[in-house]
Amino acid sequence: MKSLNLMKIICPTKYFSFYITSNSKKLNLIMIPEKISFLFVLAFFLIVFIQSGLDKIFDYKGNLNFLNDLLKIYFSPPLIVFALITVTILEIISGILCLIGIVDFIFNNSTLIGLLGLITGSIALLILLFGQRVSKNYDGAKTIAIYFILAMIGIALA
Repeated sequence: MKSLNLMKIICPTKYFSFYITSNSKKLNLIMIPEKISFLFVLAFFLIVFIQSGLDKIFDYKGNLNFLNDLLKIYFSPPLIVFALITVTILEIISGILCLIGIVDFIFNNSTLIGLLGLITGSIALLILLFGQRVSKNYDGAKTIAIYFILAMIGIALA
C-alpha cells in the first residue's frame, strides 16, 4: 500500500490547494469554488442519470407502460419505444461520462469529459422535456427544467 503524505495546505479566502505525494506520483490540485461546484454538479448528474438509466433498464416494461399511457394520444407506440431507448442510452452514457469526468478532473485537471457528460445529459433532458410539455404534464416539465438549469450551470463552470 502506498503511503500518502499531505505536504501543504493553503486556505486563503479565494481557493485552497494541496499536494499529495505517493511513491510514484505527485498530484497537485488547486481547488477554487467554481471547480468544487463543477465536481458537485458532475456528482449530482452521475447519481441522477445512472439511477434513472438503470431504472429504465431493469423496469423497462413499467416505464414503457407509463410512457404509453402518458403519450399514446400524441405519438405512435414505435416512436415512444425509440424515445425510451434513446433516453436510456443517453442517460447511461452521461452518467458514465460524469464519473470519468470527476476522475479526469481530479487527476488531470481537465473538464472536457465532464463537459461532454453534461452536454449528453442535457440532450436527454431536452427529449424528456419535450415529452412532458406535449403531454401537458407541466409539473414534470418543471422538475426537468430545474435539472436543465443545473446542467447549464455545470457547463458554464467547466
